[in-house]
Amino acid sequence: MTDNTRTPTQIDTIADAWVDTLVELEPIVATYIGRSEYNDRFGNLSPAGHERMAEAARATLAALRGASPIDDVDVVTRDDLSRELELLLDLHESKWALRDLNVIASPPQDIRASFDLMPTATAGDWAVIARRLGAVDGAINGYIETLRQGIAQGVTPARRQVREVATQIARYSATDGFFDSFVASARPDEGELPDELRDELRAGAISAKAAYDRLREFLTGTLEPVTGEHDGVGRELYALQSRRFLGATIDLDETYEWGVAELARMVAEQEAIANEILPGATVEEAVAHLEKDASRKLVGTEALQQWMQATSDKAVEELGRTHFDIAEPIRRLECMIAPTQEGGIYYTGPTDDFSRPGRMWWSVPEGVTEFDTWRELTTVYHEGIPGHHLQIAQAVYNRAQLNSWRRLLGGTSGHAEGWALYAERLMEQLGYLDDPADRLGMLDGQRMRAARVVLDIGVHLGKTRPDGNGVWDAEYALEFMKRNVNMPDEFVEFEVNRYLGWPGQAPSYKVGQRIWEQLRDDAADREGDAFSIKEFHRRALDIGGVGLDTLKAALAR
Repeated sequence: MTDNTRTPTQIDTIADAWVDTLVELEPIVATYIGRSEYNDRFGNLSPAGHERMAEAARATLAALRGASPIDDVDVVTRDDLSRELELLLDLHESKWALRDLNVIASPPQDIRASFDLMPTATAGDWAVIARRLGAVDGAINGYIETLRQGIAQGVTPARRQVREVATQIARYSATDGFFDSFVASARPDEGELPDELRDELRAGAISAKAAYDRLREFLTGTLEPVTGEHDGVGRELYALQSRRFLGATIDLDETYEWGVAELARMVAEQEAIANEILPGATVEEAVAHLEKDASRKLVGTEALQQWMQATSDKAVEELGRTHFDIAEPIRRLECMIAPTQEGGIYYTGPTDDFSRPGRMWWSVPEGVTEFDTWRELTTVYHEGIPGHHLQIAQAVYNRAQLNSWRRLLGGTSGHAEGWALYAERLMEQLGYLDDPADRLGMLDGQRMRAARVVLDIGVHLGKTRPDGNGVWDAEYALEFMKRNVNMPDEFVEFEVNRYLGWPGQAPSYKVGQRIWEQLRDDAADREGDAFSIKEFHRRALDIGGVGLDTLKAALAR
């Protein structure tokens, strides 16, 4: 981070104003970045709300096109914010909102998850939560209105997503489900909640549960009967979603073939390490051998959380001395067990003032009680340091150079997840995965990400299966994934459902890693003996989150 604070420009002002617009129109975004002025409400999820967002994007894009950059920071902001706004409008024209329903990142999950990041320290914080609980009803009504318009226009999600989300919702609204448990947990840091406020929280939970039950009834009774069984979205929509998650345009057919070859390379590497662990063993035999090793096993989510935190703290302390400049606010990373049981591990960034630190969350599926450290060590590096936390928190910290959009909201899955996979390989190179078991765990994740490239493009573009027996479908996707990962069936089934409903996102990890590695190698070729990997990382991370095409152009300059 430079010591010289940059004077805000016209383009910075436009970008900051866009953040203000998003905060007002999508209060969940405000919660995510730590702005609290709209924490008691939700955005308008009806068709009118989506149109209002599109109008705001058009106005901001026009302002950007009329502004002249004064330096390279401005060039990056203009190029990347323009890309983001153009994509938003392309998605609006594609009617994506009318079919926006999946098992991991659509309005049903976003509304619920907004409560995970809300402040809870004071009675005043819980009063805000009570008002937002009461606002769930209106948000759900608007969302149902949008889905109804989709039915009228013949634009609907796949039936599989409808069924799976209805099952999720039943868990949210069950007695002692999320809302009941959340309200029951209301404990300010000091004092007790007033009885009136506790009553408001209970009433809010009842209202939110009723709204979700109404959504579930709509999904199963009205939407599901008019949906199709086909999971793939087709080439045109898939290309748009791929661009959304990468911030780059790629050749989908070439990428599919590269994915097949990359998967084969990961399998060969795993087989070699399996032989190190147990001479003559297959990968499956080596995994079975490791799973019997009690010294590598954690029992219970409390043990998992404590191990995650200790592992993360050690990485921050050691890498901060040797390989990265890690500012003091970035050194705090909280490892959390998520309040859901849906599967998945994810990161949420710090607030702009670091009052809420970056957090690593683990959503442990119901019934899963044991965890293997050899399998999960690389996950901690992926989500924490030097992965997501270093990347995202460094952008937040770089206030001197980056406007609020660049610090808090810019970027793509390909940029973030690609860096996190790049970071996993970096930790191997730095000696943190010298234990063959830990390397096998890292490769298990890398193999999974390569398999996802093949599966995701294969299903959504209707490509011929690698075995040559017909085209990709959901049944083959599940079978394919089970062959290529060593994970409990609950995890694999959730993962495959995620890919089927969220086209283009899953490949962005491995494709993003590919692009990050290409950018590093290109820089090394350009700079020759003067190339410094540490300086490359500093330069790249100081740019903040951007699309990968923007990153490539910025690093080339």
